[in-house]
Amino acid sequence: MRAIWSGSIGFGLVNIPIKLYSATQDSRLDLDMLDSNGLAHIRYKRVNENTGKEVPWEQIVKGYLYKDEYVVLDDEDFEAASPKKSKIIEIESFVDEASIDDIYFENPYFLEPAKGGEKAYELLLEALQKTGKAGLSRFVLRSQEHLSVIRPRENYLLLQQLRYEEEIRSSQDLTLPSEVKIGKKELDMAIELIQQYAAEFDISRYKDEYKEELMKIIKAKASGKKPVVKKMKVVHTKSDDLFDQLKASLGSKPAATGKKRAS
Repeated sequence: MRAIWSGSIGFGLVNIPIKLYSATQDSRLDLDMLDSNGLAHIRYKRVNENTGKEVPWEQIVKGYLYKDEYVVLDDEDFEAASPKKSKIIEIESFVDEASIDDIYFENPYFLEPAKGGEKAYELLLEALQKTGKAGLSRFVLRSQEHLSVIRPRENYLLLQQLRYEEEIRSSQDLTLPSEVKIGKKELDMAIELIQQYAAEFDISRYKDEYKEELMKIIKAKASGKKPVVKKMKVVHTKSDDLFDQLKASLGSKPAATGKKRAS
């Protein structure tokens, strides 16, 4: 792994030098865009819209349109906007980890102690484990300020980036049922169905089956074979009555393979 950021965690007057690593990786198939005529690679060019000529990366700058004129910003400007937050993840408060709504969670990052920060790192880890708290903080990464929590996970610290409240859309625009009445029999049957499908959450049971199937098609086509297309099995009840549909669903649970049912 390659660190994407290095700095320190500010914990009171304690300073913990750390390195930040992305905790996720893209597992999608890496498909190339090609010209159907000859299969040449499609390339994007950064073009000056006035001259039509390509602009090399080293010549590209970032600018903000302000009162009809662009103000160009360079690396020093971004760092000068908040030099502290560009180098220090300052813990501003400690909150109950369970009190954070999941809707705010975004990208996770591993935190690794840098040289000299091992003991303070371990101290913060154990203190968070014992208290059940998470450290709320803000820092600047890639010219953006991020809200985040630092929390213990297994034997290391994890930084979880959070969305700001303003990034969450209001649910008031949804068209939701308001005058629908659910009968007790229907509710009991639905609860029974949920209990029948209840299981321990085990992420290892769930794989990207779509990618696997797509790879089978790729290998079949590469060897000159006709890909086998699975027939879609959709099971419906004959009745439109919700209770009858729930009743028919009970006992139809497939073997526990982690695969989704046809709907």
